Amino acid sequence: MRRDLFEEEHELFRETVRDFLAREVVPHHAQWEKDGIVPREVWKKAGEIGMFGFGVPEEYGGSGITDFRYNAVMLEEVMRVGATGLGFSLHTDIVAPYLVDLTNDEQKERWLPGFASGELITAIAMTEPSAGSDLQGIRTTAVRDGDHYVVNGSKTFITNGINSDLVVTVTKTDPTKGAKGMTLLVVERGMEGFTRGRNLEKIGMKAQDTAELFFDNVRVPVANRLGDAEGQGFYQLMRNLPQERLSIAVGAVAAAETVLEQTIEYCRTRQAFGQSIGKFQNTRFVLAELATEVEIARHYVDKCIMALNAGELTAVDAAKAKWWTTELQNKVIDRCLQLHGGYGYMLEYPVAKAFLDARVQSIYGGTNEIMKEIIGRSFGF
Repeated sequence: MRRDLFEEEHELFRETVRDFLAREVVPHHAQWEKDGIVPREVWKKAGEIGMFGFGVPEEYGGSGITDFRYNAVMLEEVMRVGATGLGFSLHTDIVAPYLVDLTNDEQKERWLPGFASGELITAIAMTEPSAGSDLQGIRTTAVRDGDHYVVNGSKTFITNGINSDLVVTVTKTDPTKGAKGMTLLVVERGMEGFTRGRNLEKIGMKAQDTAELFFDNVRVPVANRLGDAEGQGFYQLMRNLPQERLSIAVGAVAAAETVLEQTIEYCRTRQAFGQSIGKFQNTRFVLAELATEVEIARHYVDKCIMALNAGELTAVDAAKAKWWTTELQNKVIDRCLQLHGGYGYMLEYPVAKAFLDARVQSIYGGTNEIMKEIIGRSFGF
């Protein structure tokens, strides 16, 4: 079916992103996988062509355009070349709403120009060693002391954890109040007592810097609090999590589409028993099933993108998109790897890398079990 989500300006932006990735990312990504990190210079080059400016007001260096279709274009193109080391979508899709919507004029002036230019790399720190999807279980505390908060605790599995200059950090300012005692603070590179642990070694997404963060009596100015009062953090997170989960779904479908296209081409050329393996009924049936499911997922996700633009995407809609598409991504890649036979197990083939990179999709952003719980609760049982 014809896809009608994008307009001419989105496709022009797609060409810009595609050209940037071909020139600045694809030739170097294998080395970044070995290094475990993407150089900061790449962020600055991306900022120069406007890849981080969507949603940021013009007076702070952005485009002033709020349209998630641009975010989707960038994420789709990144996933199509397998550049999973780039933490761009974390920056633009997940952190951006906090720094654009929850900041005062002074904070915008301090942070947004660098955000849009790629000079300030961002992260969000929710997960802790003993608290993942259960956000109310966090233990990092922030105690008010005059014009500062004194922050103590630790975070783990933080994307952009090594490169980040600004970290939106979930803290408890009043542990006795549960969800109403959570506050978001922006911790900045160089603050005394703020340190980074090791760059964590993962089974996939090896070029993406994922780190532990430690806070030892870090004095964070009250001026770095998001929101006009304490205790708003949980509700701020709940408001922005649907966009985060939609971003994951967009990437999941793009990755599934890419591997499926590569596998169809492989099945045309790979010979077995005197003919291409695409001529075997089992191959055609597998590809037929996958193509159908991926197209259905694509249209649901596109509908969610337009709902987000209209301010109508619900937490339940986003949860459906996130769990279904990430499970599908893993299914598609697994079955495509099987069609590659022994070559699918070799990392020189893109399907092998895609297999490793995909596994975390059903875990981060809230596990798929939590997504189903969100959906289940909507029935009012």
